[in-house]
Amino acid sequence: MKLRRVVVTGIGALTPLGNNVADYWDGLVTGTNGVGLITRFDASEYRTHFACELKNFDISKFLDNKDARKMDECSRYAIAAAVEAMTDAGLAPGTYNPDRAGVIVGSGIGGVTTAAADIVEFVKDGEHPRFSPFFIIKSLSNMIAGNLSIRFDLQGPSYTTSSACTSAAVALWDACNFIRSGQCDLMLTGGAEAGISTIGIGGFNAMRALSTRNDDMFTASRPFSVGRDGFVMGEGSGMLVVEEYEHAVKRGARIYAEISGIGITSDAFHITHPRPEGDGAMKAMRLALQEAEVGVDEILHINTHGTSTPQGDTAECAAIKNLFGAHADGIFYNSTKSMTGHLLGASTAIESIATILELQSGVIHPTINYMGRDPELPDWNFCIYGPVECKMEYALCNAFGFGGHNASILFKKI
Repeated sequence: MKLRRVVVTGIGALTPLGNNVADYWDGLVTGTNGVGLITRFDASEYRTHFACELKNFDISKFLDNKDARKMDECSRYAIAAAVEAMTDAGLAPGTYNPDRAGVIVGSGIGGVTTAAADIVEFVKDGEHPRFSPFFIIKSLSNMIAGNLSIRFDLQGPSYTTSSACTSAAVALWDACNFIRSGQCDLMLTGGAEAGISTIGIGGFNAMRALSTRNDDMFTASRPFSVGRDGFVMGEGSGMLVVEEYEHAVKRGARIYAEISGIGITSDAFHITHPRPEGDGAMKAMRLALQEAEVGVDEILHINTHGTSTPQGDTAECAAIKNLFGAHADGIFYNSTKSMTGHLLGASTAIESIATILELQSGVIHPTINYMGRDPELPDWNFCIYGPVECKMEYALCNAFGFGGHNASILFKKI
């Protein structure tokens, strides 16, 4: 069976650098740092006092209070980014066949913040099992997709994927496959995460995953740099409208990029540590290239997973070196997370948008907070001095997660 081509026709972003795509992209190119002291709660007793929070986000621009109170923050974030993506794609209810349009989104921890808050209140009461009537529907991760389906009348496939930090990548993969196979014409996909909370910060602190550089928080997210000690938590959402190529052309849609290949693998190694040699990550990148029939020498840019964790960055570099060999020295690398922090299951969504805009503009955004070379890592170009101009046809976007999940997406400029 000949698979149909899939293109991106709409994008929407709600990030610590900006509440829309234009502001987000401007923040990336100018090297804006999204970090600050946590304002969501009193973090003074936690090992980490800082995060990359959203700034001046107003949900009332997208939802009335009655509907908003039925949703966890991750669903609210998804709604905001999806409104921008659907508008950007020129899609309003009535302009597409709802039976052939669906929504698949990714989230690593979903509505865990809501669940934790209600459980705490129950424990405090101590006697009466009182819960909010919205407790379950706010806690369920699938309600992110459910709320989007209802909002935009998307009557095709609707569900949420959860595979740690590759959640949005797997969602995109599934969305593409529904289009490639002919079951759908267009899909809304991406990711949403609201992890800056007592349980989010506390839980990741307990497993020693977050940076605790409270005395120097503005350089805490330092991917591929000496002295990195963990990632910085971020929050928000990224949404993409993906569409069958001929369907997009027929309706005169603007096409951002083509999704040429996606590779998905598992390390089958450890619950939190990647394989040191990066074998699973290497296989994911190789599968993406093979699907598109693209050679390693055609890749000039990789938007890395680049979390700023000691083991993660090392394994990713090993994976790249093993696949690309000597050509790895000529590739431009960057880490969006150096500015936005780590949006967990939504990270690949906003980083895919960054990669698409890099392809379109021929400008690769910088990696900030590089404090010096780690002698254990290759001496590659991590774009540490500012944005880099590079005309390219293809770019890879990587994602790896706890549990050994690996994903790599190959975007092609059109």
